[in-house]
This record gives sequence, C-alpha cells and structure tokens, in this order.
Amino acid sequence: MQLARGGFDVGLFTNALEPQLAFWQQRLGLAFDHMGRLGGGIRQHRHHLGEAILKLNHAREALPGLPATGYRELIVAGDVAVAQPLVDPDGNRVTLVPRGARGVTSYGLVVSAAEPAAHDRFYREVIGLACLAPGVYAAGAARLFVEAGPRVADSADWRGPGYRYLTFQVVDARAAFAAARAVGAAIGAELVDFGDLVRFGFVRDPEGNWIELSERTTFTGRPLAP
Repeated sequence: MQLARGGFDVGLFTNALEPQLAFWQQRLGLAFDHMGRLGGGIRQHRHHLGEAILKLNHAREALPGLPATGYRELIVAGDVAVAQPLVDPDGNRVTLVPRGARGVTSYGLVVSAAEPAAHDRFYREVIGLACLAPGVYAAGAARLFVEAGPRVADSADWRGPGYRYLTFQVVDARAAFAAARAVGAAIGAELVDFGDLVRFGFVRDPEGNWIELSERTTFTGRPLAP
C-alpha cells in the first residue's frame, strides 16, 4: 500500500484525562494540536509525535477491562543523556532516550509478538514498511521494534485501556484494504467515511492488534472518491 505520510499515529485510551494531559505535555513535552469528538462520549486529544500524532482518547464512561495489546512500550527521542524509563498515569510504558539510541531519532514503538516471523511478513507485505534489521521496521523517521514475547489475548474491540491501535495514513484507503485482503490480512472494521475529510477502517496484525488505515484529504490533497 502507498503511505501518504511518514510515521504512524499511536492511539491510547484513558479515563484519567487531566493526569494524562499533564504527563504527555509537561513530562514528555508533546505539543497539543487539537481535540476532536469521536462520538460515544470519547474525545480525542491530539498531540504531535514526530511526523505523526499521539491520539489520547478520553472516554467519559469507564473503559472495558480488556487485556493489554501487544503494543508494549513507546520510545521517544529527546534531549537526555541516558535512557529514562517512565510510566504514564495509567501505567503505560514510555522511555525517553538520547537521540540516535537504538536508531531512534524521533520515536519508536515496541511490539511484543509470539510469532515475530508472522509480524515480519505483515509489516513488509501488508503495510509495506522497510525492514532495517531483524525485527526493526521504518515508517519515515519512526521505528517499529518487534520483540519475542507471550501471545496477547485477542480483543474484539479497539477501544480499551492503554495503547490500543496504530494509524497509518494511506493515499487510497480502498486500494489499501484491497491489497491487505489480497495477502490474507484480517479485517477488523470495514471502511467508513467521516464526513468528507477521512475514510478509515481497521486491519489486524497476525496476533490481533488493531491498525487503522486512514485516507485523510489533508494528506492526499484530493477529495474522497465517491
């Protein structure tokens, strides 16, 4: 599939808005962009993360007690001399690293996988990322690190506590979905249009983690096809 923008958005959900805003804005230094209403009592507080966005989704109602996903740790490059392991107010792991550590000059995400080889095929053949080294994938300046770990429990919903999904911006969402289907990727949610601005849906990686494919007119520079 053809990506419309470098990097990938990281989506997480919380019921603790104010502590989370303080952590991501003050401790991590991420700049706030804007807030959008997703419906169902969820408001998305968007923060700049390298080329992409950290999507802090605040749920008005209590989030369902879903198991953790395979998205285990966010790595953010910053002006620090040594790595600083942190946790946000909900216990999500974040590590500040010196720029260039582990090859991270912007940000990266660690994905735990029981079958790393299946993830390798998924990120290369479905998403179209470049493999820089075994288990290391590039999306613009961002990096994905696939590390061996226990199999995560399958979750039927992308809305739950903690890191829940990634977003890749694509040039043509319909073509991206067709390409994903052609190589056997699981579809999590079919494409829908959000007004005349965005067309999006979800695929799932080999262990059920949710990945949004989004065609946004602000990145493609053209209206959504009818």
